[in-house]
Amino acid sequence: MDSTNEPQRPSTWRIVLAFILDFFMVFWVFGLLVASIFGGTTEGGFNLSGGPAILLFALMIAYFVIFNRYLGGTIWKRILKAR
Repeated sequence: MDSTNEPQRPSTWRIVLAFILDFFMVFWVFGLLVASIFGGTTEGGFNLSGGPAILLFALMIAYFVIFNRYLGGTIWKRILKAR
């Protein structure tokens, strides 16, 4: 069997690390954005509940779906070459 034609799969640790980094990055960026719009900022970051919290989670899901499906991978997947 010739394995030169098979595309190489990224290491599992790269995929897991990319997901963790993407999750925290998106959580903080979108969290601060939503909190600044809806008035949930605090001295240490943000505090969201109700509608703004649901909006944050919807934006996080949209990030993963849009980037993975339409843009060829999330930001950290591209940086870590985990696509």
